[in-house]
Amino acid sequence: MKQQTQTNKTPNRFLSWVRRRKWWILLFLLVAGGFIYFMAGEESQGTGFATATISRGDLRQVVTATGEIQPLNTINVGSQVSGTIQAIYVDYNSKVKKGDVLLEIEPSVLQASVDEAYASLVSAESQRNYAKSEYERNKILYDKDIIPRADLEQSQTTYEQAEQSVKRMQSQYDRAVTNLGYATITSPVDGTVISRQVDVGQTVAASFQTPDLFEIAEDLSKMQIETAVSEADIGMITEGQSVTFTVDAYPTQTFEGFVRQVRLSPTITSNVVVYTVVIDVDNSDLRLKPGMTAFVTILISEKNDVWKVQNSALILRSFDGIVADAGDATPNDHLAIMREVDGEQTVVLVPYQKGLTTATETEIISDEIQPGDRVIFGRYGLASTGSARMGPPR
Repeated sequence: MKQQTQTNKTPNRFLSWVRRRKWWILLFLLVAGGFIYFMAGEESQGTGFATATISRGDLRQVVTATGEIQPLNTINVGSQVSGTIQAIYVDYNSKVKKGDVLLEIEPSVLQASVDEAYASLVSAESQRNYAKSEYERNKILYDKDIIPRADLEQSQTTYEQAEQSVKRMQSQYDRAVTNLGYATITSPVDGTVISRQVDVGQTVAASFQTPDLFEIAEDLSKMQIETAVSEADIGMITEGQSVTFTVDAYPTQTFEGFVRQVRLSPTITSNVVVYTVVIDVDNSDLRLKPGMTAFVTILISEKNDVWKVQNSALILRSFDGIVADAGDATPNDHLAIMREVDGEQTVVLVPYQKGLTTATETEIISDEIQPGDRVIFGRYGLASTGSARMGPPR
């Protein structure tokens, strides 16, 4: 009886031990199962080839850059005379025609200069008229031998000096009148006022340099983008190339333009030599505003419906381990292709040439490419399982 009781306690103790450690046991089983599965997978996988699909499609080689949208021609309107601004007749975004009055400077000081110059001119003319009469009178007296020749020559000199003085006073008067006209600032072109730098009552001083009063864009229906292109890409840029660009203001819309000019003057930005490329843009709808940042894509070359593959698929440097006997073929002129032949995956070497290359894809030029072909660019695994037969198709 005692022996039977002791026998019953043994399984009970085991079950109790299992219940106390059930999570540790479960974790051990999971780890062991994963290890067994991994090892089994490695053995079953064997050797394989890393491949990439050759597909048909379009390729576009482009250069990207950013730039600022600007009017084709911007005029800075200034003042040639100093004074206090009396009136302003335009504001931001005002449409103006050539000759329209933009601003007037208080003219009293300039008018005083005109009056002073006019008075000097009248005085000089009076002196000239008197000297002329004196010279003509002395000429008559000299002809009658009443006065000596020295008196005649003296009166002639006085008359000629008076004549020059009149011309000098006339020039000063004309200058004063011209300066008075400069007190009225007019538009030199047809356009739109995009900037106004002054207000009524402000004093402008034109003693040392011409102060800027307004900035007028001549034609906002035609804009340009000045973008910087690095020296690595500038060799591909030529005049007339198509351009597309976007701006943050219209993120869903793509605008078009073309390269008008590649400037030869280089600049250095962050130790990189860049060149300015000018792009003409049609802005007939006036949606583009001066100063907007444009994200530009310049189309260098484009091909449609060609064989292409990812650039990363062309990294193979040797056919060792890919084909048994490559002969004279090298990865520079042949592709190792995985192709299904008679229901069996077979490796074949196909001659090819590289065509158009973009940042991500390369054109494959070959008459032997077939739909479904895959480029081999490497291998993986431990040992060959015979899943792919080396050599040409049977």
